[in-house]
Amino acid sequence: MVRIAEVRFAGINVTPKTNWSFVEVRTEDGRTGTGECTLANHEAALEVEIARLDAALRGADARDRNAVTRVLVHAPAGLVRHAAVSALEQALWDLAGQEVGVPIWRLLGGRLRGRVVLYANINRGVAERVPAGFAAAARRAVDDGFTAVKLAPFDPFVWEDAAEPAQRAAYAQGLERIAAVRDAVGPGIDVMVDCHWRFSAGGAAALVRDVARFDLHWLECPLAEANLAEIRRIRSMANDRGMRLAGAETLAGLAGFAPVIAAGAYDVLMPDIKYCGGHEEMRRIAALAQVHGIEIAPHNPTGPICHAHTVQVCATIPNLGRLEVQFGETPLFFGIAAGAVPAISGGAAPVPELPGLGAGLAEGVAAERPWRPMGSPWLDPRLG
Repeated sequence: MVRIAEVRFAGINVTPKTNWSFVEVRTEDGRTGTGECTLANHEAALEVEIARLDAALRGADARDRNAVTRVLVHAPAGLVRHAAVSALEQALWDLAGQEVGVPIWRLLGGRLRGRVVLYANINRGVAERVPAGFAAAARRAVDDGFTAVKLAPFDPFVWEDAAEPAQRAAYAQGLERIAAVRDAVGPGIDVMVDCHWRFSAGGAAALVRDVARFDLHWLECPLAEANLAEIRRIRSMANDRGMRLAGAETLAGLAGFAPVIAAGAYDVLMPDIKYCGGHEEMRRIAALAQVHGIEIAPHNPTGPICHAHTVQVCATIPNLGRLEVQFGETPLFFGIAAGAVPAISGGAAPVPELPGLGAGLAEGVAAERPWRPMGSPWLDPRLG
């Protein structure tokens, strides 16, 4: 028996607008497994939820993942609960690999590839949020070896306020940002656009028509997943114009993804290992998606532990596209970590060979850089 001694929360501030959140599971034999549960502006709730897990799981067997990490779509704490459980599951896999001396992917049945192709999410690396600022960030990513870049160009637009002149100007500027990135990277680079659920159904239809000239690889999360019929209609419009539709980054569990898959809502599903339930649940989601001919491109724009875990599971998924990675947000991506975090440059990440995850948090970093409330979050609170 491998008894859990402690489940603890670690929130770390990495930029004036970004905290990353983690779970560390310590066992009585002195080992530590690490998972990531970053959920912007919900650090205090995560800390409370993980304290509840700590009280419930002390003395439990760390090998009993099936018993302690079940995903309940109707969980009262919602995405906070799912993030905490997903990070716990990650940490337990880390411990399992450490125990037998093999990487996580080996315990998941073996890898299908030795490297995972990446795309660069440049959004939070853009300080000057003008078209030229987005273009410069995109060029830096291409110069670093990426063959695909993603931007989120429409802040501060929200469809509920679309009648206001300032919102119309924000939409127009969003199109200018996309045009600048397309011109900067040229025709040989894939460009993806993340909409962060900013549009109504009618607005999303107009958006598809307006962005068709930019030869996008995909359009992501144009509207909330509550209306699958409208998302399916938008997908059809996008496909007719040579674009894929991508989304579902905040859903949890196979039960959360199954209706989306059945509805044919997306060409590309983006489960996030921080929210979907962890390694095994992501693999179940990917398997169901494969049956329906749907590609998996996991959501992964946060910290180094999420990245390291997602590379491990991506090594085992047949219907994998590119994996997202944050680009240019902060050098602390590597600075807060210990061990070997897979690369985020050169357009691909090697699949690790070290036991377990092969990475963790640097000693004392959570105390040195404690999380702090964000007065100016990246997203309008109405968007999640």
